[in-house]
Amino acid sequence: MKIAMIAAMSTNRVIGINNDLPWHLPDDMKYFMETTKHHCVVMGRKNYESLPPKFRPLPDRTNLVVTRQSDYEAPGCELFKNIEATVDFAKQRGEELLFIIGGGQIYKQGINIADTIYLTEIDAVIEGGEVFFPELDSSWVEVSRQHHAADDRHKYSFDFVKYEKA
Repeated sequence: MKIAMIAAMSTNRVIGINNDLPWHLPDDMKYFMETTKHHCVVMGRKNYESLPPKFRPLPDRTNLVVTRQSDYEAPGCELFKNIEATVDFAKQRGEELLFIIGGGQIYKQGINIADTIYLTEIDAVIEGGEVFFPELDSSWVEVSRQHHAADDRHKYSFDFVKYEKA
C-alpha cells in the first residue's frame, strides 16, 4: 500500500490559522477532492473539527480520525489512537493508497512513512500562521509541477507539485 500526504502551503510553509485555511482557492479544493476521492483519508481531531459541518465526514472517502480522546465522537468516521493504527486499518481493508490530510501534528508523523506528497505551493507569504507543513529533506524528489495563475477566483498563483521519496 502506498501512503501519500496532500496539503496546501504558503511560501513560508503556513497551512493554517485559527484552525482554518488562510486562503480561498477553489481549484485547489477541487484538486484535493478529486485526488482523495474513493480513498481512506487520515486526519487529526482538530483538522476534522475544522471541516464545515456539511462536509463531515468528507464524502466518498473513508474518514480516519486520530485522537487521544477515548470518548470522542465523529459520526461516520473511524477513530484511532495513532497514525500507525490507521495504516494497519487501511492495509487490512486492502487499500492501495492512503492519504494523510493533516493537520500539522499528523503531517509531522506522516512525513516519515509517506511515499508521495501532493503539495499545492501557494505564491504568498501568510502572516500569523500557527500551523506549518514540515520541511522536506533531500530524500524527496519533485516529479511533476503544474502552474495555476492568479485570476478573478484565485487571489494567489500556485503550483500543484508532486514529490516522491527517492
